[in-house]
Amino acid sequence: MSQSEPETPKKKVSFRGRSNVPVAASNAEGEDSPEFEPFGLMPRGPPPLAEFLDIWDVNMLAQPNEINKREHHTSLYSSPLLIVRRAQEFQIRITFNRAYDPSKDQFLLEFVIGSSPQTSKGTYIPVFPDPDRMGLWRGRVLDSIDNMVTVGITAAPDSIVGKFRTYVAVLTPYGIRRTRREVKHDVYVLFNPWASDDAVFLKDETERKEYILEESGVVYHGEAGDVSARPWNFGQFEYGVLDACLYVMDQAQMPITNRGDPIKVARKASAAINSRDDDGVLVGNWSGDYTYGVAPTSWTSSVEILLTYATSKRPVCYAQCWVYAAVFNTFLRCLGIPARVVTNFYSAHDNDGNLKTDIIVDEDGRVDRARTKDSIWNYHCWNECYMTRPDLPPGFGGWQAVDATPQETSDGLYRCGPASVRAIKHGQICFPFDAPFIFAEVNSDVIFYKRDKSGNMQAVKVNTSHVGRMVLTKTIGGEHPFDITSQYKFPEGTEEERTVSKKAEEYGLGRQKVDYPETDVQVDILVQEVSVGDDFQLTLEFKNHSRDHRSINAFINGYVVYYTGVTSDEIKYKTLKVTLDPLQTERVTVDVRSKDYMSKLVEQCNLHFIVTGRVEEGDQIVSAMRVITLHVPKLFIKVMGEPRVSEETLVSVEFTNPFQFSLDNVYLRMDGPGLMSPKIKHFSLISPNSSVTWPDSFTPRRPGPTKLMVTLDCVALRQVYSQVLLNVKP
Repeated sequence: MSQSEPETPKKKVSFRGRSNVPVAASNAEGEDSPEFEPFGLMPRGPPPLAEFLDIWDVNMLAQPNEINKREHHTSLYSSPLLIVRRAQEFQIRITFNRAYDPSKDQFLLEFVIGSSPQTSKGTYIPVFPDPDRMGLWRGRVLDSIDNMVTVGITAAPDSIVGKFRTYVAVLTPYGIRRTRREVKHDVYVLFNPWASDDAVFLKDETERKEYILEESGVVYHGEAGDVSARPWNFGQFEYGVLDACLYVMDQAQMPITNRGDPIKVARKASAAINSRDDDGVLVGNWSGDYTYGVAPTSWTSSVEILLTYATSKRPVCYAQCWVYAAVFNTFLRCLGIPARVVTNFYSAHDNDGNLKTDIIVDEDGRVDRARTKDSIWNYHCWNECYMTRPDLPPGFGGWQAVDATPQETSDGLYRCGPASVRAIKHGQICFPFDAPFIFAEVNSDVIFYKRDKSGNMQAVKVNTSHVGRMVLTKTIGGEHPFDITSQYKFPEGTEEERTVSKKAEEYGLGRQKVDYPETDVQVDILVQEVSVGDDFQLTLEFKNHSRDHRSINAFINGYVVYYTGVTSDEIKYKTLKVTLDPLQTERVTVDVRSKDYMSKLVEQCNLHFIVTGRVEEGDQIVSAMRVITLHVPKLFIKVMGEPRVSEETLVSVEFTNPFQFSLDNVYLRMDGPGLMSPKIKHFSLISPNSSVTWPDSFTPRRPGPTKLMVTLDCVALRQVYSQVLLNVKP
């Protein structure tokens, strides 16, 4: 714009006609001192005389070793400010110019959040140090020694969660004397799973340590028969992360007054973690092209993502389901809501409420890929958060499923949950929020249809146990998977499971009724562990459960697939003729060569094999499906010496390229809670069968057990990671 051109004035946003003042939706607003009269209407005359009470100092007792952070389990937060949990008393020490005399002196503390604060909305909270003057928050004088007074304050169990500005005011004959705004007097108020009055109360202390205080974890992926555990740094206590989480709610324009309700916070955040409709934290990308951002498989930590988002004010590129879930987990734990990441193996998507995934075969039994549109994700990650559900009948509180991966809109936004896990298990999918979608993810049927030459289709086989094969989360205090499938559904074929199906039908989510011929021939796909670049064999095991001879015309198709089940390229096709005597089992081996799949691999190295066939004696269709996740080469981490707080520790990362081709533009990321900020190393080329070493160092900030995590990522090789457990000495 030239100097002669006038600057276009910004349009003034008016709330006239809708409300007297705009809805406060930012924790960063309202920097001016409030103008309230908690003692009644008072003059604002000259400064008070010396004989009247005056404020010299306000000490928030905010050091990690002081009583507030210690008692409120917030010592790990890397912040100099006071961080407390609601429904639990914290202390503030005020120094006056003389001894405090309760018979004639009056003072109070004021806590303010957002713009246009009001007592009725819980955004302006006056606290009198007098048990007889009850307000939203309680206050009392704990001790008074000389001119220092220690005040105990208890935030309401349903208090707004966020950063409050703090003022101290005293009454004099000449008016109110109030402290000025000082950032060091700000106080963060969080949810409190240690307080029985709080909606997120979690009774078990070991669960609180895991689901609130644990800074690192694992995200399970792979295939139900070959589960892999990816390490992740949640980093909820790292510097700046708490402010970044508050910024997420600000950016989502969440009203300040809603931020004390964990149901509303979780639901709003499930939309705000993705960028689909509100410029949220992460941009989803499943294309394999990550030129303008970071590949989802490269991330090690939520910290880098959240801090980048808060600093740039723009969505971060890129994410897939486990990244969304891991960052959402950080958000929830940081604000004090118990949370965990769960993985559903063989997760059905886009079911349109019919609880079925269709696979179409031609009249010979071969899969018709052109007409088979549905896909099943090898795995899908979401979150569970713990809270009461006063909006539901008794018994449906506890763990709630929430999902930040943008799949379907809910009330106009890409979000999902919170949905009661207990309601999902019992088929009570009429309860909010989005229970039918999650119910379908773990309960859909796989239905095989036979298509004749005229295009007519007939259902010939149903697999009711493939979808929702297994739901895993991390064990408390350990590194092993904890199977929570039974919390989502009853065992297949039980009376309880049939009752749930009928209940779901009552709410419009019924399984399709399919009449298909009984099958007395079974086929299974067996395979050993396979690494990228290996030639390997599939073993097809055919079993004849009848007392008659059976002849099967079978086909095996192999495809390279994304973890979402979307097909990339065909790598294998073979026809088989198998003859079985009564009650006989026959094994057939199929060779798969590396040259067939290596040039076609996509990220996460998944191969999908499906066997279908027709039994000549009758109209039976046999089928089996198997996803094989090819194992990638390993990273090796060596830590030299015993790490100690504030002492530099040397570390070395080593990797060998085992392939007969070069790896280009290789990125390594190193991270660890309490150890370092994320570090990145770039190698432009790693030649075939050559090794690289990345020497570096870190300086631990605090003692105790922790993890050092490293990932390696390039276009030709994804999901390479490693970790080492450390115990930092004081």
